[in-house]
Amino acid sequence: MPDCRAASTDPQIPMTEATSSAPIPSLTLWVDADACPKVIKEIVFRVSARLQLPVVMVANQYLAKPPSPLIRCVQVAAGFDMADNYIVQQATPGDLVITQDIPLAAELVEKNVAALNPRGELYTAENVRQRLNVRDFMETMRASGEHGGGPAPFSQQDRMRFANALDKWLAQRR
Repeated sequence: MPDCRAASTDPQIPMTEATSSAPIPSLTLWVDADACPKVIKEIVFRVSARLQLPVVMVANQYLAKPPSPLIRCVQVAAGFDMADNYIVQQATPGDLVITQDIPLAAELVEKNVAALNPRGELYTAENVRQRLNVRDFMETMRASGEHGGGPAPFSQQDRMRFANALDKWLAQRR
């Protein structure tokens, strides 16, 4: 597992409103980092520094991170779902995983681990199966040539929704 080099923080990244230094019960923020937008990682880094929360970024490639003892990088072997499998094995109830991978989110929710996507949607037992069904349907449509394209480009509004959802989730744990 290689060391991670330092990455600069961008002052244009929105910050969550959490300013209290009240202790949060032991939890780890996990980041499914292979496809996570850089701006989301930056928000997570800022929250980690402000609230002194550990962060584990998992990917099958080299990752950049700020110089912080609270932030760790785990580089898993290349291969299908290797990062996902690692996260499922290591995350525990009370943790939060940042992921846009719906099958991973479904596994985490079954394990009572919270999952939040980079656009600010918290996956729950009530919505994750529906999201998985829609994902599978859209994959079938794309394979048949009926539907092309992908998600809309990541916007400032998406960043704010994520920051607000992260802040709300953390505030509920204080």
